[in-house]
Amino acid sequence: MITEKIERLLNDAAKKIGLSDSLTVSFSNMPKLCDFQCNDCFKLAKTAGMAPLELAGKIVANIEKDSDFCFEAVKPAFINIKLTDQGFEKLGQTILNSENCGLEKHKNGQRVILDYGGANIAKTLHVGHLRPAIIGEAIKRLYQQLGDSVISDVHLGDWGLQLGLTELQLFEDGVLDFYFGKSDKPAEITLEMLNEAYPKASARSKVDDVFREKAEEWTLKIQKKEQPYFDIYKKIKDASVPKIRANYQALGAQFDEWYGESDSSDYVDEAIAIIEKKGLLHESDGAMVVDVATENENIPLPKSNPQEPQRYKNPMPPAIIKKSNGAVLYATTDIATILMRNKLHDNPDRIEYITDQRQAMHFTQVFRVCKLSGISPENQQLLHIGHGTMNGKDGKPFKTREGGTLKLEDMINLLIEKAGEKLKSNGQEFDRDLALKIGVAAMKFGDLINNVGKDYVFDLDKFLSFEGKTGPYLQYTAVRINSILAKVENVKEGQFKVYSDDERDILRAAVRQLSSYEVCYKEKSLAALCASTFDLASAFSTFYNNHSVIGETDEEKKSSFVQLLKMVKKLLAQALHVLAIEVPEKM
Repeated sequence: MITEKIERLLNDAAKKIGLSDSLTVSFSNMPKLCDFQCNDCFKLAKTAGMAPLELAGKIVANIEKDSDFCFEAVKPAFINIKLTDQGFEKLGQTILNSENCGLEKHKNGQRVILDYGGANIAKTLHVGHLRPAIIGEAIKRLYQQLGDSVISDVHLGDWGLQLGLTELQLFEDGVLDFYFGKSDKPAEITLEMLNEAYPKASARSKVDDVFREKAEEWTLKIQKKEQPYFDIYKKIKDASVPKIRANYQALGAQFDEWYGESDSSDYVDEAIAIIEKKGLLHESDGAMVVDVATENENIPLPKSNPQEPQRYKNPMPPAIIKKSNGAVLYATTDIATILMRNKLHDNPDRIEYITDQRQAMHFTQVFRVCKLSGISPENQQLLHIGHGTMNGKDGKPFKTREGGTLKLEDMINLLIEKAGEKLKSNGQEFDRDLALKIGVAAMKFGDLINNVGKDYVFDLDKFLSFEGKTGPYLQYTAVRINSILAKVENVKEGQFKVYSDDERDILRAAVRQLSSYEVCYKEKSLAALCASTFDLASAFSTFYNNHSVIGETDEEKKSSFVQLLKMVKKLLAQALHVLAIEVPEKM
């Protein structure tokens, strides 16, 4: 809101001297010198027919007087802009009085479907499911905060080979005898059975071709809804979904829709017919495929380390729509899902997926088929937000001490245990709910402060620190502010005033934090909001260390301090809500 006002003043002045180009404003890297800077006079000087510094001086001379700002042309050709104390005070009051802390929503908010769950039924959730849940929930809330209408879908993996493998293993273990007339005793399929059956079947399929081929046939029967295979599938789903819900709930991930690949199965034939009608489908080695490669396309291959040269392969392989045995693949169900979503939600403006970046080629193929066939309208944006991996301190994907994949439930218990130890070391009694809030906040902030596409090292001891750039530090700052405000609740509400550089630094941090929302929206990453919210909390801590709010004897000053605390509380609460981090009552 402030940068827009400054740019309007600058551009009005530029028009007065005959310039038609737009001038832009950025934050200053030297806040003690100025708050904002315009560096455009260098590139516009030739067009204006004058020296850069002369142009800067003329623009400043023609700026309409505004008591909120001071403009100055300085060598070599910068325009420095400072907020006056009146400007700072107006800013603080605006943040306090506005619904969204002065954060402007997009005038034309879009309708978005956000797909970020991806848990597979019959399989235990593991740490690989953390990042899409954490990132997706935060991006959803960011979009909503800025005016988009968002529908979140968990999109369960419930229609692939893992079902055939699991059912076949259960059959061979005698669990399914009732369904095949071998027993009169009704079969009960439990989560414990599934946790044993799938890993066992998956390992067998890698060394036993006969077993794998049989599992593929079994999968096809499930997809064709043949009995008793389909009834068994429904039992497996009923056993899996409650646990999946509980794990996502512990992470604070909330989904509007709980569809799975199976729900798109009713749209598969229609999607294939649309593709075929467009003349895109053809046979290749018995399978039905769509060519999606573009001319002279080079596909970057993943690097084993950042230093090695980039290698490419070419061209993009075709999208396989139907296997030679008639079974459909993930690409087919994802294409059918886009058709389903467009029918159910009247062609949303955007459909976005948050998954491991190693699935980039898969989504490129799916999106191209949808665009070529018209399943996705021309003006609809299809986007894959690929995330990096969460690694251990050895730089490799995070594992258990034994080298196995860590279950998500075990990770949540680890968070509770470690946060509980931290509370005890600070002299507090163990509180499971509090430990969960702190542990989850530590994990989320430790993830989200990194760029979405980058790998990062999971260091829980570092993430759990109550000091430094961490989630618990932000929680602790919010709890501290709430505690102070509870002790001064009877202070008369007065005007927002600025008395020191500490308050100015808080307000500077507030402007940067509010501007970071738009940066996050464009980058599809919450890193900027995490960093700027930490800077805001740090600026408050400096103020808190230098000023006594409760002990202040000047009532007017004390009232202003209280207003400042309320403003910081509001900014923190808004940011932490977007990051899906809860603020405890105590820490």
